[in-house]
Amino acid sequence: MAGGHGDATLVILLAGGQGERLYPLTKRRAKPAVPFGGTYRIIDFTLANCINSGLRRVYVLTQHKSLSLDRHLRARWSVLSPGLGEFIQTVPPQLSLVSRWYEGNADAVFQNLDILEDERPREVLVVSGDHVYRLDYGRLIQFHRERDAALTVACTEVPVAEATRMGVVEVDARARVTAFHEKPACPTPMPGRPSHALANMGVYLFDTEPLVRALIADAKSESKHDFGFDIIPRIAAERPVFAFDVIERCPPRERYWQDVGTLDSYFDATMDLLQEEPAFELFDADWPAHRHAPAYPPAIMRNAGEHEAGAVNSILAPGCIVSGARIVRSVLSSRVRVERGARVEDSILLPGVQVGAGCELRRVIVDENAVLPPGTRIGYDAEVDRRRFLVTARGIAVVPDGTVLTPAGGR
Repeated sequence: MAGGHGDATLVILLAGGQGERLYPLTKRRAKPAVPFGGTYRIIDFTLANCINSGLRRVYVLTQHKSLSLDRHLRARWSVLSPGLGEFIQTVPPQLSLVSRWYEGNADAVFQNLDILEDERPREVLVVSGDHVYRLDYGRLIQFHRERDAALTVACTEVPVAEATRMGVVEVDARARVTAFHEKPACPTPMPGRPSHALANMGVYLFDTEPLVRALIADAKSESKHDFGFDIIPRIAAERPVFAFDVIERCPPRERYWQDVGTLDSYFDATMDLLQEEPAFELFDADWPAHRHAPAYPPAIMRNAGEHEAGAVNSILAPGCIVSGARIVRSVLSSRVRVERGARVEDSILLPGVQVGAGCELRRVIVDENAVLPPGTRIGYDAEVDRRRFLVTARGIAVVPDGTVLTPAGGR
């Protein structure tokens, strides 16, 4: 665990995006508030990185559908000591510098420059609330200071084919950034690794002065007001910017990173938790995702008549009841109930879902409090599913929040 950086480094956590590519999971909640891994929300992993790295001054910039996120932060993250100067503080648009909502992630920080003026940190760590990863930010801070960098960008190595949807970094032998391309059509491979590119993780450590200068200049220009498109290239043209490659510089447990900005990537990241040797391990006592969980009773599995209950390679959160049902490679969040004879396979059930007797679910995401009556089948006929639900390009059916299906399969 890192230490010694908390008083000098302020965290700005970006949590205001609409999350359109995660719809309908973002129909009523902000993207960082989407449940993940049975008992967590997506934002919990970035916050855990902050707290476990000794960074305990965190401003969370919110905007769209922030009520559930605000409630979650109050209920689950009251682990800090305000008397010691520790806080996790949500900040909606203040409409003080300008009379508009946040227009781009850089604009969100620009509109809150008064925070930096009040706090006067040595560095500002800008992170996103919609990524699943584990990283000791202390390593990043040490790297940044040793190189006297104006900006350090945390990066990971990804297949070239995937890098077209990311920011791609080119570096010299000292890891100084020589070029930055946001979502390039033809990503530049890494030297010596033609199959991989060095991709931006959306984790930025700035010295405060160059950040403020770049944000003010950007606000006066016609741009996307985006860190990847605008701020990083602006600073890199004038000051030393370095890339911190987590694959090269971090232990194995800190090399996993997943942007869960789409339904398919959200599904993939969840299924990653169920691998025999998961690259991202929830059960890490040395790096806890601090939270105060509701006092639900333990999950219970019980036989129901001739129907035996069973679960294989699955996560069952507290409050679950599985009665004579079979659960295979699935994640059941809190208060999920699955009745006799049902089979849930390769699926994600969010809190409060009710699955009736004899249901069959395969490659399905079911949002909170949905009710599936006995005999419901989802994931076996794509055409039937598309008439009722959103189905992703990879064939994942998504049942919206609060859906109550009739026994005939209607809504």
